[in-house]
Parts: sequence; C-alpha cells; structure tokens
Amino acid sequence: MPAAPMNDEEARTRLLDAAEALFYSEGIQAVGMDRLRTESGVPLKRLYRLYPAKESLVTAYLERRDRRWIAGLREAVTGGADPVGAAFDWLGRWFSEPGFRGCAFLNAYGELGAGPAGVLEVVRRHKAELRTLLAEIAGPGREDLAEQLLLLVEGATVVAALEPGPGAAARAREAAYALVRAQDDRNGIHPATE
Repeated sequence: MPAAPMNDEEARTRLLDAAEALFYSEGIQAVGMDRLRTESGVPLKRLYRLYPAKESLVTAYLERRDRRWIAGLREAVTGGADPVGAAFDWLGRWFSEPGFRGCAFLNAYGELGAGPAGVLEVVRRHKAELRTLLAEIAGPGREDLAEQLLLLVEGATVVAALEPGPGAAARAREAAYALVRAQDDRNGIHPATE
C-alpha cells in the first residue's frame, strides 16, 4: 500500500527540522534551498509554496527555536527556591549538548547582520523575551540585576560556544550569586541564617 501523501503541516515540520539542524550546525548562508529540499524530502515546488524565500524559512526556524528555548528555560526556573542557580544549571546542560554551537539568534545576526528585517525582528524579540524572563528571576525593583544577568547569560553562551561544556555556566552562576549578594547588601536584605 503506498504511503499517504505529505500534507502541508508534515512538510513544514520536515523543512523546519532540516533547517534547524543545518542552519545551526553549518550556518544559514552555507545551506541552500536545494540542500534543504534534499534533507527534508519536501519537493522544491512545495518548499517555495510554504516558504517563498529563504528569509521566511530562516524566520520560521528561529521563531520555533525561540518558543522551545524560552519555554525550556522558563520551566527550569519556575517554582524552585533558587531560580538564579536553576537558570545557570539549565544553561550548563544546554552547553553540554552534542553539537552545541552557541546562540542560534546571535549566530544568525552575526551572519546576516541587520539585513533581512524578519530575521532581525525575531532575534530582537528573542533577546527581549530573555530579558523579561531574567527580570522575573531577579524580582521586582531589580532591573539592574536583570541586565547584569543578561550579560552573564550572553557572555557564558559565547564562551561555551568556544569551550563546550558546563564550565562557563558554572562560572557565570557564581558571578550571578555575587551580584545578587551585592544588591541584597545595598538594599539591606540579609537572608536568614540558621
């Protein structure tokens, strides 16, 4: 019995899976649409019907990655007693994944610059969502701490791209704890000790 024809949703999923694997590991400019067609098994005509330009496929890939990445980090930090530590522990696990190549959003921006407006918008939105999540972790009235945590997350991610593994996240976590303690001291907050 012949296989059922591929519907648009399956074709989109196959294309996005192929795009994510190839764009993240090899770079956006190094991967052509014909290669994506071959890797996904989606006919070129359907590929261009679903994604009329490479920019639209790159944007869709980054949007999907953003949803998963932010959701994973949010889940890691929600409900625990130490959301700062949980954030950097989560980063350490991510940095240790096989094939880790740094931040897909910064990689895309580094390759494409301010070129494609749709791609740049997704990159900016991702960083804004990360900033918002870190502000929630830092707590009300601690906007400076949230900005400092953002710098630590971004810096650790860049270092880990060059030196994969949890080390950069562990060092950034210790720096984050020092920043939290310094801000608590400035604000006269002293955790109870037993």
